[in-house]
Amino acid sequence: MASAVERTDDLVREYLIYRGFTSTLKHLDSEIKADKEKGFRVDKIIDQLQHLIQSYDLTGLKEYWTYLDRRLFSRLEDVYRPTVNKLRTSLYRFYIIHTVQMKNPEKTQEFFLKQVLELQAQPEWRDWFALPFIPAPEQNPSFSPYFSRQWADTFLVSLHNFLSVLFQSSPQPVLLSFDSEVQRITSVQEESEQLRQQLFALHGESRLKKDEEMVHHKLPPYPDKSLINPPSAKDLKMPTVSTVTVDLATGHSRQRRHHDHEKERKELLSKLPPQSSEKKNDSDPDTQTEALPDQTDSTNQTRVCDVGGASVEQPFIKLSQEEYIEHHSSIMHCRVDCSGRRVASLDVDGVVKVWAFNPIMQTKATIMSKSPLLSLEWAAKPNRLLLLGSGVGTVKLYDTDAKKSLYEMTIDDIHPRILSLACSPSGTSFVCSAAAPAAQSGVVMEGEAQVSAPVSGQLLLWDTKTVKQQLQFALEPGPVAINCTAFNHNGNLLVTGAADGMIRLFDMQRYESALSWKAHDGEVYSVEFSYDENTVFSIGEDGKFVQWNIHRCGVKQSEYSLSQDAVGPFVLSGYSGYKQVQVPRGRLFAFDSEGQHVLTCSSNGGNIYRLNKADAGLESVLSLGGHKAPVVTVDWCSAMDCGTCLTASMDGKIKLSTLLAQKP
Repeated sequence: MASAVERTDDLVREYLIYRGFTSTLKHLDSEIKADKEKGFRVDKIIDQLQHLIQSYDLTGLKEYWTYLDRRLFSRLEDVYRPTVNKLRTSLYRFYIIHTVQMKNPEKTQEFFLKQVLELQAQPEWRDWFALPFIPAPEQNPSFSPYFSRQWADTFLVSLHNFLSVLFQSSPQPVLLSFDSEVQRITSVQEESEQLRQQLFALHGESRLKKDEEMVHHKLPPYPDKSLINPPSAKDLKMPTVSTVTVDLATGHSRQRRHHDHEKERKELLSKLPPQSSEKKNDSDPDTQTEALPDQTDSTNQTRVCDVGGASVEQPFIKLSQEEYIEHHSSIMHCRVDCSGRRVASLDVDGVVKVWAFNPIMQTKATIMSKSPLLSLEWAAKPNRLLLLGSGVGTVKLYDTDAKKSLYEMTIDDIHPRILSLACSPSGTSFVCSAAAPAAQSGVVMEGEAQVSAPVSGQLLLWDTKTVKQQLQFALEPGPVAINCTAFNHNGNLLVTGAADGMIRLFDMQRYESALSWKAHDGEVYSVEFSYDENTVFSIGEDGKFVQWNIHRCGVKQSEYSLSQDAVGPFVLSGYSGYKQVQVPRGRLFAFDSEGQHVLTCSSNGGNIYRLNKADAGLESVLSLGGHKAPVVTVDWCSAMDCGTCLTASMDGKIKLSTLLAQKP
């Protein structure tokens, strides 16, 4: 937001100079210099507070905090008022500790004299009035923690994060969305140009087919009598020179016209984007043996067009692509609810956005959590409820319509990281995966040590109505962190993928493990049931996309290799060699409504593949680009008439692509 404000200020200055409003420009510059919000730059606000403390300006400190409270904090909901009060208390204590450390007892006594009427009624300040009279307060058990560098750093970081989240979630004026609107208009123009080229190409193919019908003569329906009764030599007449010349000219004209149409068609098809068509090499022997369109299997769900000897498969048409830009940091999760009308997205700053995209894209609710959030899941019944898993061992049940938290469940102190949540389709229970603290978090910096041994964890079943834990699943061969969970359509089966590379299948009627097998070398990042629920698919740290038969004890049915762009960890490069690495948290693949195509992540969007047999590999059918950073999670909703694909990236942008499936 700060960068957008600075760019907008420059644009306003340019406009005022262009209009000749020099006096207005002077007032603008003077007010920007005296701007207490510092252009929404949190680091500048923290520096201003520290400057007031170091200069012992108690009056200025109180006035500045009062301004922030009136300008920013007063807009928050009442549930955040205790947090604001705690930050104010810590700020005053930070000032007092500074006066004591700098051996300035006059300023210490001045603080209590000026603040006695305000603070004497507050219980948290009762013991602090004795601070000026204690000889060595840094050694006193009641005050020694506040003299540590750790307390000061923790307070400053907490205040910084609170202001950052507040600025990100605040409604922005329309003028600040200038850059995003320009990008949206540019993408619409590019998409329009692509569709225009496709239309020209299809029009050229239609004209070519008509010309081919004119060139190739059909056999007469009845045999020529002259073939049955050959004419005599005297009946034969030699054609004149003019007749032969006309026939040759007509043949050459048709050949030239055919050649021109063929050249035009190739030029148009060469301009098509990669996602609109795929050409196969005519010299490939496998391509030469492919069946013609009218000989294809009737069960094939894609439309095949024979163009110049190459097969162009177009199972989907991309109707539109929109962008959601309310997040300001990398996305972790992005899920569509059961109705297909609302989306819940979570970024690494802990901000949750609930938004709708039909008929228009609009934010419905913003959730800011005091503790870091690691997972989310929509409830099945009712679908307005949202489960939010934190990094401090709690799960919150949030009502997106009422915009308030209904319950907050404490899961486990030993395993505080809630890595995965899965709600039963019946809506009566949900599964929660809790893991022990680890050195690596959702976002790590390059060069940090990676944890090689699997982290300890547990898998719990909670009742949604009573908000109580029902049972704890047995994880064999030992307690391990479960990264991903998924139910089948009726909730009788639960499949999980763990940090030890194991896939475990649980019988939810007996609440016990039915199958388990070693699936990947390294962690299992994402797992889902297939369309017919006879198999499960998984993506692992080893870069493999595998289909497993659950009726034959996890026998590998097919295996495909994926690039790191689709698997992770995801890397975002920055200036001066800076790199941000994000461990996969959300869903890495999603199926269409019939389970014949799968959507995966890519470096600049998403890729849609047709699922073939293992020896045939993954067949790319459509690429959903548009991102400028790696996509870290995807989702595919088919609840509406048109399928909707979601691709969320590390730059905080979410692309919503609407697809139309072409039926044979």
